[in-house]
Amino acid sequence: MTQSESASERARRPVRGRHERLDLELDLIIDAGHLAVDDLVDRLGISPATARRDLDALADQQLVIRTHGGASANPDASSLPMRYRAARHAAAKEAIARRAVDLAVPGSVIGMNGGTTTTALAHELAARPGFRDAPRQTVLVTNAVNIAQELAVRRHLQLVVTGGVVRESSYELVDAWAEQLLAQIRIDTLFLGANGLSARDGALTHDEAEASINARLIERSARVVVVADATKIGATAFARIAPTEWIDDLVTDPAADPSALEELRAAGVQVHLADLRPTAQEADQP
Repeated sequence: MTQSESASERARRPVRGRHERLDLELDLIIDAGHLAVDDLVDRLGISPATARRDLDALADQQLVIRTHGGASANPDASSLPMRYRAARHAAAKEAIARRAVDLAVPGSVIGMNGGTTTTALAHELAARPGFRDAPRQTVLVTNAVNIAQELAVRRHLQLVVTGGVVRESSYELVDAWAEQLLAQIRIDTLFLGANGLSARDGALTHDEAEASINARLIERSARVVVVADATKIGATAFARIAPTEWIDDLVTDPAADPSALEELRAAGVQVHLADLRPTAQEADQP
């Protein structure tokens, strides 16, 4: 699948697992504005009961507005807080997290900015036995308050939070306080989430304050690994975090635009593709 493939085109392919189905249903609703239960049954080949349960699940996360017999797009979907946006492309983000953790070294200093993919990565890092059983703590530096809250009780991680002013849409701490702390530390590997990435423009985000603090994280890091699902590859955003030459690695999923990936490779970025096949635990889930 390329980035330009529409939700309707994706609906013609077999859907693997509930995560992917919910993601596709959300995209179909956003594209159409409104879909009825019967529309989802016809397009995806699922039962009416499954379609209704899926729409209820999306409505519970405030991603759609449930209506009689269907659902409508949430008019504020583009600006929803991160905890709601995390439901989109969830399977790809979890697969990217599993692949990205392999690039981290237990006992080293790891950095993460905010975002849905880095949050999935934080969960994976906390669960990996190699980090739990390492002879010394792994230091995790982050400017994301949600990541800090979730990892604060992990004894095998030494947590360092930058400080600053919280941005409500991403939970990232920004402003001069964060930059002052970063000037005093160094990071071995930084995992960077971004809203867009291309060989021409580098890593991009929608907010200039987040771009500034993320650039400081990069400056203090020996290795920079961008973690981004296929929709971010080749996409554009308002503010540049860093040029391509500052990026060492990219972890994304196989649906990313092949030409955009080839341009990144030519620019010196090592590309790692995540395995989207479900894990044994996920395969057992209904």
